[in-house]
Amino acid sequence: MNAADTESPAVLSGGRERIIITLLSCIAAVHVFIFCAAFPPINNVDESAHFDLAVKYSHGHLPGRLEPRSDEALGYIRIYASQEYFWPPVQAAPGLPGGEVESQRANHESSQPPLYYALAGFWWKMGQWFGFGGGTLFYWLRFLNIMFVAALVWLGYFAARTVFPENLFARLAVPALLAFLPQTAFYSINNDVLSPLCFGAAFVCLARWLRAETPGAWLGAITGITLAATFLAKMSNLPLLAVSAAAVLFKIIRYSKMKKLRALTSSFASLYFCAALPMAAWATWCQIHFGDFTGSGAKARYLGWTLKPAGEWWHHPIFTPHGAWTFVSRLVATFWQGEFWWHGKPLALPFVDMIYILTTLVVVAMVLAGHFSRTEEAQRQALCFALANLVAAVAFLASLSILYDFNDCFYPSREHPYFTSGRLMLGALIPFLLLFVFGLDRALSRFRNRAKFLVLVGTVLFMLNSEIVVDWPVFFSKGNWFHM
Repeated sequence: MNAADTESPAVLSGGRERIIITLLSCIAAVHVFIFCAAFPPINNVDESAHFDLAVKYSHGHLPGRLEPRSDEALGYIRIYASQEYFWPPVQAAPGLPGGEVESQRANHESSQPPLYYALAGFWWKMGQWFGFGGGTLFYWLRFLNIMFVAALVWLGYFAARTVFPENLFARLAVPALLAFLPQTAFYSINNDVLSPLCFGAAFVCLARWLRAETPGAWLGAITGITLAATFLAKMSNLPLLAVSAAAVLFKIIRYSKMKKLRALTSSFASLYFCAALPMAAWATWCQIHFGDFTGSGAKARYLGWTLKPAGEWWHHPIFTPHGAWTFVSRLVATFWQGEFWWHGKPLALPFVDMIYILTTLVVVAMVLAGHFSRTEEAQRQALCFALANLVAAVAFLASLSILYDFNDCFYPSREHPYFTSGRLMLGALIPFLLLFVFGLDRALSRFRNRAKFLVLVGTVLFMLNSEIVVDWPVFFSKGNWFHM
């Protein structure tokens, strides 16, 4: 640790620190509320499918096949869905003329795990109990994200405090970045919003479990529950669970060699059963009703994806410099900002995208430049675990891009055969920000905390101002909550 790091504990008391995090959590809530309200209903990122499942779960209906959208959900879609995501202003209007087409299409998200939809369904019912209806009830469902993101800010703080107990800048930078993150997935009805919360909690628990000499049964149980929640939130979290399983196995092997395995017995048993039983229950449901343990096969068949022969994998453009850059740059840009369209074009600015891409690559390069060796063992272990999760999430999307022939699918497609949806790896958001802040701290290691916080303020102001500039046309939509 450098001198700037060791000065931090005396700068703020614990009470003041908690006040700052509470303020950041409130800012995050207001931030998400404003942008949730600004975007009209039914965006281009499968919001109609996720909305339909939330409505079905509100009635206690768990789909056992890729069934059509419900009449109740279609009623809202026909009235309130805006065409502004897809068409120029002259052609766009509230209400979905293609609603009859929607009614004939199967909901391809039906096999997704149930945790988000169960919570969203309960929230939908609660809104009805309060007397909400129409467009207000739709936005009430979107506003559930406010609580998720406010909690995420606190969770980011706990994660940073676990990994960087002596570094004030790192402890505050992670929740600050979360509060101002311009990720449009947080402004939509979708199950991606729960992934960073579930795996963020699992990351904190696992980091403490891995560094504890004799982890208790309660810590093991809570860790198992958070891992199960990660699985039940989104199937794209599987690579994070694989890394977590490898980390647990590594500790078991190490303790076995040290002949201290008995110290882990009760904790590991509680972790295993609390994680495995809910996962096994959902995997069995998917196998019975969708034909495989993840339910992904039914979705792939519906979308027209087919597995390519192994000999064709190496012909994928991702193995060329241009293809690799296309995959990495788009993935980084959408990881920070999301994938919304507006008037048929991506809601983004090339200059802003490039700032996020280059900053991320430079800071990650700083992390990979050997700085781990300067940290204490517990911190180094946590950062390596975070890096492994990030690499696994990226590798998972790259593998899917390579394995499938997407045929006539719109996205991914044969012309653009890449999974570049950053929301699919939002489970790794807190591990990524821990690495990002660590790299930024090391890049500014010659400066004192005051200079580091000035850089942080400049960063969040850029995030907020660029988001306002990019999304400004949306606020004038006649179909959003402000104009209802």
